[in-house]
Amino acid sequence: MTGSPASASSPPLLNIANVLTVVRLLLVPVFLVVLFVDDGHSVAWRLVASGVFAVAAITDRFDGQLARSRGLVTDFGAVADPIADKALTGAAWIGLSLLGLMPWWVTIVIIGRELGITLLRFWVIRHGVIAASPGGKAKTFVQSLAIGLYLLPLVELLGPSVTVDVVRWAVLGLALALTVVTGADYVVRAVRLRRAARTAVHDVP
Repeated sequence: MTGSPASASSPPLLNIANVLTVVRLLLVPVFLVVLFVDDGHSVAWRLVASGVFAVAAITDRFDGQLARSRGLVTDFGAVADPIADKALTGAAWIGLSLLGLMPWWVTIVIIGRELGITLLRFWVIRHGVIAASPGGKAKTFVQSLAIGLYLLPLVELLGPSVTVDVVRWAVLGLALALTVVTGADYVVRAVRLRRAARTAVHDVP
């Protein structure tokens, strides 16, 4: 007996894109464990933590690409992918702040933005989905780069360096700017989407 056309065209839940998303979720506690070995003072374990974060971040880049290019987009992936992304970066920001490697105000601004946008998505979800903008993708990349620069024990390996400090703060500043600007852009697009949906309802004869 053959399946219905709808079921035949639906991608399987167990596919490479979803597997990568689940792997990223599973790597979050692994990342935190290795980051806090010896209270973050071990150069070797900081390098391991940086490697785990890099692997997890790479899966974030490829799972979405694979899902779209191979027709593997599923409801599970649509929900789990952003959760895994925010779990990874959120764990990194909080972990770095707990170790005194990142100012808490930076972590609060970035996580506050992410939580706010998540709530905003629920506010407008019945009216439509707002696609990720190029700025949003750039924000994610630069945030990951900033996290990587603070995870790596550069001072311990290279010694105190003004250049290291300048590069770190420059990338972090760019990440903060993109975080705020893209957040504001998302709010504007969400309000427009909600207004357009209301107008369409009122215009129905």
